[in-house]
Amino acid sequence: MSERNDMNQKSDAVPPPLIQLILVDDDYFIRESLKVLLGLDSGIIVTGTASNGHEALGLLEAGTHADVVLMDIRMPECDGVEGTQLIKVRFPEIQVLMLTTFDDDEYIIQALQNGASGYLLKNVPPERIIQGIKTVHNGDMLIHPDIARKLTGLLRPATTPLTQNPIEAYGLTRMELAVAEAISEGLSNKEIAAKLFLSEGTVKNYVTDILGKLSLRDRTQIAIFMLKK
Repeated sequence: MSERNDMNQKSDAVPPPLIQLILVDDDYFIRESLKVLLGLDSGIIVTGTASNGHEALGLLEAGTHADVVLMDIRMPECDGVEGTQLIKVRFPEIQVLMLTTFDDDEYIIQALQNGASGYLLKNVPPERIIQGIKTVHNGDMLIHPDIARKLTGLLRPATTPLTQNPIEAYGLTRMELAVAEAISEGLSNKEIAAKLFLSEGTVKNYVTDILGKLSLRDRTQIAIFMLKK
């Protein structure tokens, strides 16, 4: 009887919702190849494709559902930097993940400032792209440590003096500051929890408090704020 009950409980389990994704790339063959590769993952469904940022916004405004937009940076008519800004203004709840062959400092900074949740190069394995989609869907940032260090150098030149300590200027606690610094390093909530010996729920609460104290919108802005300090 107990075994039968266990089987019934398993059959009644509700699977996690699919991550709805829009692919944006001006290269038709890249779009279709990614669509096939990402479709192999049972947790992701591609709901639409577009060749530039304007088309992606048009799909969303026409009612195409998306949790994440996977978008190339360099495209004609409306590139990924502008496309990110348009989408985040109109649909702030949608996560945007940049995917490109170009390791371009200026584009990376602009995309993050416009609300992108992360950045991947196209030459990474498909499973890395899939994991990246799931990472930003969970509300975490995806910035490679090398890129974070590069951003630090670009946003905070060595000749520029540091501004007032965030603890003093914004009332952050030392633990909130530690969480904010970990976010700027590209760590997920799970990784921050392990690093600081906290629960993931506690980390989420700290992130909410940090956003409120700094009057910021999301984790990306926290990272940029910290990299500028």
